[in-house]
Amino acid sequence: MTMKNGSADCAICGAKLEYLDNAEAIPCTYCGTSGASRSRCPAGHFMCDACNDGDAMTIIEAVSLSASTGDPISLAELMMNHPNLPMLGCEHALIAAGALMAALKNSPYGKGKIGDQEIRESLERAGKQVVDGSCALTGVCGISPAIGACFSIFLGVHRGSDREQRITMEAVSRVSQTLAGMTGPSCCKAYVRASLMEAVTIFGERFGIALPVGNNRITCRHSEKHPHGCREVECPYFEKPAKDIFAEMKFVPGTVCTT
Repeated sequence: MTMKNGSADCAICGAKLEYLDNAEAIPCTYCGTSGASRSRCPAGHFMCDACNDGDAMTIIEAVSLSASTGDPISLAELMMNHPNLPMLGCEHALIAAGALMAALKNSPYGKGKIGDQEIRESLERAGKQVVDGSCALTGVCGISPAIGACFSIFLGVHRGSDREQRITMEAVSRVSQTLAGMTGPSCCKAYVRASLMEAVTIFGERFGIALPVGNNRITCRHSEKHPHGCREVECPYFEKPAKDIFAEMKFVPGTVCTT
Protein backbone atom coordinates (compact mmCIF):
# COMPACT_ATOMS: atom_id res chain seq x y z
CA MET A 1 0.00 0.00 0.00
CA THR A 2 1.64 3.21 -1.16
CA MET A 3 -1.19 5.25 -2.60
CA LYS A 4 -2.37 8.52 -1.14
CA ASN A 5 -6.13 8.85 -0.68
CA GLY A 6 -6.76 6.37 -3.46
CA SER A 7 -4.80 8.48 -5.96
CA ALA A 8 -1.88 7.47 -8.13
CA ASP A 9 0.53 9.39 -5.89
CA CYS A 10 2.92 8.10 -3.25
CA ALA A 11 1.48 8.68 0.22
CA ILE A 12 4.96 9.46 1.56
CA CYS A 13 6.49 11.87 -0.95
CA GLY A 14 3.66 12.66 -3.39
CA ALA A 15 5.48 11.34 -6.48
CA LYS A 16 3.59 9.60 -9.28
CA LEU A 17 3.57 5.84 -8.81
CA GLU A 18 5.00 3.41 -11.33
CA TYR A 19 2.79 0.42 -12.07
CA LEU A 20 4.33 -3.04 -12.39
CA ASP A 21 3.23 -5.97 -14.55
CA ASN A 22 3.94 -8.36 -11.68
CA ALA A 23 3.89 -7.84 -7.94
CA GLU A 24 7.29 -7.30 -6.33
CA ALA A 25 8.43 -7.73 -2.74
CA ILE A 26 9.30 -4.24 -1.49
CA PRO A 27 10.46 -3.42 2.06
CA CYS A 28 8.19 -1.06 4.00
CA THR A 29 9.76 2.37 4.40
CA TYR A 30 8.45 2.59 7.97
CA CYS A 31 8.96 -0.84 9.53
CA GLY A 32 11.18 -2.66 7.05
CA THR A 33 8.79 -5.59 6.57
CA SER A 34 8.58 -6.70 2.93
CA GLY A 35 5.22 -6.75 1.21
CA ALA A 36 4.00 -7.53 -2.29
CA SER A 37 3.00 -4.52 -4.39
CA ARG A 38 2.04 -3.88 -8.01
CA SER A 39 2.93 -0.21 -7.72
CA ARG A 40 6.22 1.43 -6.85
CA CYS A 41 7.32 4.90 -5.88
CA PRO A 42 10.27 6.10 -8.02
CA ALA A 43 12.00 7.12 -4.78
CA GLY A 44 11.61 3.58 -3.42
CA HIS A 45 8.90 4.34 -0.85
CA PHE A 46 6.47 1.61 0.14
CA MET A 47 4.05 1.32 3.05
CA CYS A 48 2.75 -2.04 4.22
CA ASP A 49 -0.89 -2.44 5.23
CA ALA A 50 -0.03 -2.52 8.93
CA CYS A 51 1.79 0.82 8.79
CA ASN A 52 -0.82 2.29 6.48
CA ASP A 53 -3.51 1.46 9.04
CA GLY A 54 -1.41 2.13 12.13
CA ASP A 55 -1.81 5.04 14.50
CA ALA A 56 0.81 7.76 14.69
CA MET A 57 2.33 6.58 17.98
CA THR A 58 2.88 3.05 16.64
CA ILE A 59 4.52 4.41 13.49
CA ILE A 60 6.84 6.72 15.44
CA GLU A 61 8.11 3.85 17.59
CA ALA A 62 8.44 1.49 14.62
CA VAL A 63 10.52 3.96 12.60
CA SER A 64 12.68 4.92 15.57
CA LEU A 65 13.52 1.30 16.34
CA SER A 66 14.02 0.05 12.78
CA ALA A 67 15.94 3.03 11.35
CA SER A 68 19.51 2.51 10.14
CA THR A 69 20.47 6.12 9.37
CA GLY A 70 22.25 8.57 11.64
CA ASP A 71 20.44 11.54 10.11
CA PRO A 72 17.72 12.69 12.55
CA ILE A 73 16.23 15.15 10.07
CA SER A 74 15.51 12.52 7.43
CA LEU A 75 13.96 10.27 10.08
CA ALA A 76 11.73 13.07 11.33
CA GLU A 77 10.64 13.95 7.79
CA LEU A 78 9.73 10.33 7.14
CA MET A 79 7.57 10.22 10.26
CA MET A 80 5.97 13.60 9.59
CA ASN A 81 5.05 12.50 6.05
CA HIS A 82 2.98 9.60 7.31
CA PRO A 83 -0.64 10.21 6.21
CA ASN A 84 -2.06 9.32 9.66
CA LEU A 85 -0.05 11.97 11.49
CA PRO A 86 -2.01 15.15 12.22
CA MET A 87 -0.68 18.48 10.98
CA LEU A 88 -0.30 19.73 14.54
CA GLY A 89 -0.18 17.81 17.78
CA CYS A 90 1.97 16.54 20.63
CA GLU A 91 2.95 13.49 18.59
CA HIS A 92 5.64 15.77 17.16
CA ALA A 93 7.45 15.82 20.51
CA LEU A 94 7.84 12.05 20.27
CA ILE A 95 9.02 12.37 16.67
CA ALA A 96 11.79 14.73 17.80
CA ALA A 97 12.84 12.40 20.63
CA GLY A 98 12.64 9.23 18.54
CA ALA A 99 14.51 10.70 15.59
CA LEU A 100 17.33 12.09 17.73
CA MET A 101 17.79 8.94 19.81
CA ALA A 102 17.66 6.69 16.73
CA ALA A 103 20.30 8.84 15.05
CA LEU A 104 22.52 8.60 18.11
CA LYS A 105 22.03 4.83 18.25
CA ASN A 106 23.08 4.51 14.60
CA SER A 107 26.12 6.75 14.96
CA PRO A 108 29.60 5.51 15.96
CA TYR A 109 29.14 7.36 19.26
CA GLY A 110 26.02 5.48 20.28
CA LYS A 111 27.29 1.92 19.94
CA GLY A 112 27.08 0.18 23.28
CA LYS A 113 25.46 3.22 24.85
CA ILE A 114 22.19 3.83 22.99
CA GLY A 115 19.91 0.92 22.09
CA ASP A 116 16.24 0.12 21.69
CA GLN A 117 15.70 0.40 25.43
CA GLU A 118 16.99 3.98 25.46
CA ILE A 119 14.84 4.88 22.45
CA ARG A 120 11.72 3.53 24.16
CA GLU A 121 12.72 5.37 27.33
CA SER A 122 12.98 8.68 25.46
CA LEU A 123 9.52 8.17 23.93
CA GLU A 124 8.06 7.34 27.34
CA ARG A 125 9.65 10.36 29.00
CA ALA A 126 8.56 12.68 26.19
CA GLY A 127 5.03 11.31 26.40
CA LYS A 128 4.83 12.19 30.09
CA GLN A 129 5.74 15.81 29.37
CA VAL A 130 3.22 16.57 26.67
CA VAL A 131 -0.49 17.26 26.81
CA ASP A 132 -2.46 18.34 23.78
CA GLY A 133 -2.23 22.13 23.57
CA SER A 134 0.46 22.30 26.26
CA CYS A 135 2.24 25.07 24.34
CA ALA A 136 -0.77 27.30 24.97
CA LEU A 137 -1.48 25.99 28.48
CA THR A 138 2.02 26.38 29.91
CA GLY A 139 3.88 28.37 27.27
CA VAL A 140 6.29 25.48 26.71
CA CYS A 141 6.32 23.45 23.51
CA GLY A 142 6.59 19.75 24.37
CA ILE A 143 9.41 19.35 21.87
CA SER A 144 11.79 21.20 24.20
CA PRO A 145 11.51 18.73 27.11
CA ALA A 146 11.52 15.87 24.57
CA ILE A 147 14.96 16.97 23.39
CA GLY A 148 15.90 17.39 27.06
CA ALA A 149 14.95 13.76 27.69
CA CYS A 150 17.38 12.69 24.97
CA PHE A 151 20.25 14.65 26.50
CA SER A 152 19.33 13.37 29.96
CA ILE A 153 19.43 9.73 28.81
CA PHE A 154 22.62 10.25 26.81
CA LEU A 155 24.39 11.83 29.80
CA GLY A 156 22.88 9.51 32.41
CA VAL A 157 21.36 12.37 34.39
CA HIS A 158 19.79 11.52 37.76
CA ARG A 159 18.77 13.40 40.87
CA GLY A 160 21.85 15.00 42.27
CA SER A 161 23.66 15.21 38.94
CA ASP A 162 25.71 18.35 38.53
CA ARG A 163 27.41 19.09 35.20
CA GLU A 164 25.27 16.62 33.25
CA GLN A 165 22.05 18.24 34.40
CA ARG A 166 23.38 21.71 33.65
CA ILE A 167 24.28 20.69 30.08
CA THR A 168 20.82 19.19 29.63
CA MET A 169 19.07 22.31 30.91
CA GLU A 170 21.24 24.53 28.72
CA ALA A 171 20.29 22.40 25.71
CA VAL A 172 16.59 22.70 26.53
CA SER A 173 16.99 26.45 26.94
CA ARG A 174 18.65 26.79 23.54
CA VAL A 175 15.97 24.70 21.84
CA SER A 176 13.21 26.74 23.48
CA GLN A 177 14.87 29.99 22.39
CA THR A 178 15.09 28.68 18.83
CA LEU A 179 11.40 27.77 18.80
CA ALA A 180 10.40 31.10 20.33
CA GLY A 181 11.83 32.79 17.26
CA MET A 182 9.54 30.78 14.98
CA THR A 183 6.12 31.50 16.48
CA GLY A 184 3.27 33.33 14.83
CA PRO A 185 1.43 30.99 14.51
CA SER A 186 3.08 27.89 15.90
CA CYS A 187 3.93 24.99 13.61
CA CYS A 188 4.87 21.63 15.13
CA LYS A 189 6.61 20.44 11.98
CA ALA A 190 8.79 23.52 11.73
CA TYR A 191 9.57 23.15 15.43
CA VAL A 192 10.69 19.54 14.99
CA ARG A 193 13.10 20.52 12.21
CA ALA A 194 14.52 23.51 14.05
CA SER A 195 14.87 21.67 17.37
CA LEU A 196 16.73 18.77 15.77
CA MET A 197 19.08 21.11 13.92
CA GLU A 198 19.82 22.88 17.21
CA ALA A 199 20.34 19.54 18.97
CA VAL A 200 22.75 18.41 16.25
CA THR A 201 24.68 21.65 16.69
CA ILE A 202 24.87 21.21 20.47
CA PHE A 203 26.08 17.62 20.22
CA GLY A 204 28.79 18.81 17.87
CA GLU A 205 29.84 21.69 20.11
CA ARG A 206 29.75 19.94 23.47
CA PHE A 207 30.79 16.39 22.62
CA GLY A 208 32.37 16.51 19.16
CA ILE A 209 29.58 14.25 17.88
CA ALA A 210 28.88 14.88 14.21
CA LEU A 211 25.43 13.60 13.29
CA PRO A 212 24.97 13.68 9.50
CA VAL A 213 22.29 15.97 8.13
CA GLY A 214 22.07 15.03 4.47
CA ASN A 215 19.64 17.67 3.24
CA ASN A 216 20.28 21.12 4.62
CA ARG A 217 17.55 22.56 2.40
CA ILE A 218 14.28 21.23 3.79
CA THR A 219 11.13 21.99 1.82
CA CYS A 220 7.84 21.55 3.68
CA ARG A 221 5.03 19.68 1.92
CA HIS A 222 2.39 20.48 4.55
CA SER A 223 1.86 24.24 4.26
CA GLU A 224 -1.69 24.04 2.94
CA LYS A 225 -2.78 21.79 5.83
CA HIS A 226 -1.99 24.28 8.61
CA PRO A 227 -5.31 25.00 10.39
CA HIS A 228 -4.18 28.42 11.64
CA GLY A 229 -2.44 29.56 8.49
CA CYS A 230 1.12 28.84 7.43
CA ARG A 231 3.72 31.58 7.99
CA GLU A 232 4.75 30.95 4.39
CA VAL A 233 7.74 33.10 3.40
CA GLU A 234 8.49 33.82 7.07
CA CYS A 235 9.15 30.12 7.61
CA PRO A 236 12.59 28.85 6.51
CA TYR A 237 11.01 25.59 5.29
CA PHE A 238 8.28 27.08 3.10
CA GLU A 239 8.43 26.19 -0.57
CA LYS A 240 8.57 29.61 -2.16
CA PRO A 241 6.78 29.84 -5.51
CA ALA A 242 8.98 30.33 -8.55
CA LYS A 243 8.96 33.86 -9.86
CA ASP A 244 9.15 34.68 -13.54
CA ILE A 245 11.73 37.48 -13.61
CA PHE A 246 10.81 38.28 -17.22
CA ALA A 247 7.05 38.58 -16.57
CA GLU A 248 7.06 42.37 -16.28
CA MET A 249 9.79 42.98 -18.84
CA LYS A 250 9.50 43.56 -22.55
CA PHE A 251 12.60 41.48 -23.14
CA VAL A 252 11.88 37.94 -24.28
CA PRO A 253 14.64 35.39 -23.56
CA GLY A 254 16.12 34.00 -26.77
CA THR A 255 15.46 37.07 -28.88
CA VAL A 256 18.14 39.32 -30.31
CA CYS A 257 17.74 43.04 -30.80
CA THR A 258 18.54 43.99 -34.41
CA THR A 259 17.98 47.74 -34.15
